[in-house]
Amino acid sequence: MMKRQSQRGYPLALTVAGSDSGGGAGIQADLKTMQELGVFGTSALTAVTAQNSMGVHGVFPLAVEAVAAQMDSVLADMGADAVKTGMLFAPDIIRVVSEKLGQYGSKPVTVDPVMIAKGGAPLLQEEAVETMKVYLFPLAEVVTPNIPEACALLGLQEEDIRSEADMVEAGRALLRYGSRAVLIKGGHLPAGAAAGECVDVLVTGGEEPLMFRTPRLPTKHTHGTGCTLSSAIAAMRARGESLPDAVRGAKHFVTAAIAAAVPTGQGIGSLWHAAHREVPAGR
Repeated sequence: MMKRQSQRGYPLALTVAGSDSGGGAGIQADLKTMQELGVFGTSALTAVTAQNSMGVHGVFPLAVEAVAAQMDSVLADMGADAVKTGMLFAPDIIRVVSEKLGQYGSKPVTVDPVMIAKGGAPLLQEEAVETMKVYLFPLAEVVTPNIPEACALLGLQEEDIRSEADMVEAGRALLRYGSRAVLIKGGHLPAGAAAGECVDVLVTGGEEPLMFRTPRLPTKHTHGTGCTLSSAIAAMRARGESLPDAVRGAKHFVTAAIAAAVPTGQGIGSLWHAAHREVPAGR
């Protein structure tokens, strides 16, 4: 791993992801999260999206050369104590990101397999799913799919994962693609399955699964939840925390941010990333 923390005195994390013009997800959510957690965030942009609280209205991927140049610029000079990947969109982008991660040895890597926006718009080309599993997952310390993403990766129907036991089984199945750990996010479990809790399951190769439980909050304003969780994990890993502690801390960070969510626009509002330390004016 390229590590500069001892020289600069603070941790640094790189996010490789798409941009959200609405400010609630993607690169914007990642950098807000990293800053809030005391980590200097750098970025390599993979795509520009036109989106707001009502949904995604356009996806404009960057050239592969542009993605590679951004990663080279950051990693060759500044290094990274942890990396998070988000929306990668296309097979050629996934391949070049994987190549650069291998070249620079920038780990631990948190892979958020962003596939579908909250409003239903596709954020990963169908032909890119296999590329992600083959090229990127073996480089990951942890992969963080929600239940629909886990089902898509495994060729299941969403109703095939309906319990914590099903989540554990799905996590173990995803481990075969090479990551050290899989965190299955339980926000999409049926309403009665978790008794008012949001349960995420961390599955590793040789240990018992860990369950992370937080209150399930009655709000629709959850835009950016997945991006925020994965970037919080990366930030805490950059700070030197263990993976279980990073997941636990990220869960509490996200829960606070959802509780103080900002109802921007007319649709699904975004998390308030400063909620762990303050309340927005007028709330």
